[in-house]
Amino acid sequence: MIVLDDISLRVAGKLLLDHTSVSIPEGAHVGVVGRNGCGKTTLFRALENEVDIETGSIYKPARARIGRVAQEAPSGPDSLLERVLAADTERASLLAERETAKGPMRIAEIEIRLVDIDAYSAPAKAAKILAGLGFDEAAQARPCSEFSGGWRMRVALAALLFVEPDLLLLDEPTNYLDLEGTLWLQDYLAKYPHTILLISHDRDLLDTSVTHILHFDHKKLKLYRGGFSSFDRQRREKLVLDEKARKKQEAARAHMQAFVDRFKAKASKARQAQSRVKALAKMEPLAAHIEDAPAAISIRHPEKTLSPPIIVYDGVSVGYEPGKPILKNLELRIDEDDRIALLGPNGNGKSTFAKLLAERLTPEGGKVVRASKMEVAYLAQHQLDELNPERSPAEHVRELMPGAHESKIRARAAEMGFSAAAADTKVSQLSGGEKARLLLGLAAFHGPHLLILDEPTNHLDIEARAALIEAVNDYPGAVILVSHDRHLLEACADRLWLVSNGTVKPYEGDLDQYRRDVLGGTGADRMSGKEKRAATNGGAKKPSMSNINKKIAALETQVQKLEEEISRLDAQLSDADLHSRNPREASSLGAARTRASEALAKAEAEWLQLSSEREEMGAQ
Repeated sequence: MIVLDDISLRVAGKLLLDHTSVSIPEGAHVGVVGRNGCGKTTLFRALENEVDIETGSIYKPARARIGRVAQEAPSGPDSLLERVLAADTERASLLAERETAKGPMRIAEIEIRLVDIDAYSAPAKAAKILAGLGFDEAAQARPCSEFSGGWRMRVALAALLFVEPDLLLLDEPTNYLDLEGTLWLQDYLAKYPHTILLISHDRDLLDTSVTHILHFDHKKLKLYRGGFSSFDRQRREKLVLDEKARKKQEAARAHMQAFVDRFKAKASKARQAQSRVKALAKMEPLAAHIEDAPAAISIRHPEKTLSPPIIVYDGVSVGYEPGKPILKNLELRIDEDDRIALLGPNGNGKSTFAKLLAERLTPEGGKVVRASKMEVAYLAQHQLDELNPERSPAEHVRELMPGAHESKIRARAAEMGFSAAAADTKVSQLSGGEKARLLLGLAAFHGPHLLILDEPTNHLDIEARAALIEAVNDYPGAVILVSHDRHLLEACADRLWLVSNGTVKPYEGDLDQYRRDVLGGTGADRMSGKEKRAATNGGAKKPSMSNINKKIAALETQVQKLEEEISRLDAQLSDADLHSRNPREASSLGAARTRASEALAKAEAEWLQLSSEREEMGAQ
């Protein structure tokens, strides 16, 4: 258990936490949420003794191993697999000593310890983690120095997951991941056997991988049970109750004050008036809860709509070098109101396709038909570096409105969320989220007909992401989305296109199906049921319809029992006092629920597979 007892935390003179206490159960998976700048990362540094707390104390188990992703991306000639294996310093030390040890007793001790820590299965474990984060077998053998900074940060994350610290501290771990890596990480963290503190603005990650939410709220910490959706509901309900209590108290105070004002001068009522004065003094007014203003995000609407289609590709190929296309034979159509999410691992061509749409790449062959006078806005996160750090939002807007009156310039800056002093703040002093909002406003400045958003949620907090979803859904033009934020994709996209094997094609399933495809593995494991049977043993006897029906019936019974078991465990875990009264039992129940959920997911996946096979047999 981790206990924060009456702690206060201050950095550079700014008070972040003020005499707050919270207890985190052992084995809990805790999502840490709060507005940017509230102190989430600083709390992590305090847990690692990198910064001192001003008051109170922090209790951690004496021998607990704490792990956090290194700030600098790993590099050097070591292969990715070697770098991840080296993170387990005990294993590396024992293996090195084994090469020189001479005493038979010491050699025996080393061998026993290597077996105890599963040293011989470590390469397979490290390879599995690297594969989940997007590195195939060939990539795992390449030197770290050959990869870009973003990919090397994935290696740092893989190394941390490999050593399995007792307290895992993760600060926005999905920032360097694609959707496929994010889905894998969600699944991995949900099964992680130790305590996790996870800073993230990804709602889907906070709903699938955590058991608690730790909320930074007005310099206090409050722990909620459940994922983000549960926390959001509980918090909103509490705000409503608090506001009702405040209004009720205000009415009572007004009634007492009216009595005092009316009768304080009358001798016959003086005693009653005096008692009410004392009651008023003891009745400390309840403060109104003032929510921070949500982040303003605005997408300029096109002045005129275009007739469909706005883009048609017929046999189009595109790449960066002549004769070496990345994408080939594209047969696609985009209409004026399409909402399309691009799926596929990084490196398969999603950004290449986005640049083709934005006319930043010229097609090598095929036919392209584009609507005349079509405006395209393209936003990619690397464009943050294109902002002039010495200029303000108002100055960036002024460049796009030559000769415009200052009031109009200020109005457009305010439309992007930069009013008053914020419009005159240098870009170098803006937060990552503010820069992203400015970049989006500049990209869509002239009211585009097609909006291309490549990882637009990086650096945005949860409130800003909600504002982005609202802005995208309010925007009447076509939208192409590339994002690792599944919540954004589900809220905004109504079509899915898969970028893989050198082409772009519509994906017929939904995001739940895509998640099953990703977590189902690669190669033969990703094949359809028909492809698997053809690839494994063409002469093998096919299962009969009756056998499949029996298996499906058994799985349906198993699913029902597991759902009943999960409902029973949820009822027990809903006891608000359970964690403080008996944390060991709460931890045991939580672990049991995790196992039941995993078994349910496995049974449902098997049921879907068998049902698909039954449909195929019936169609033959």
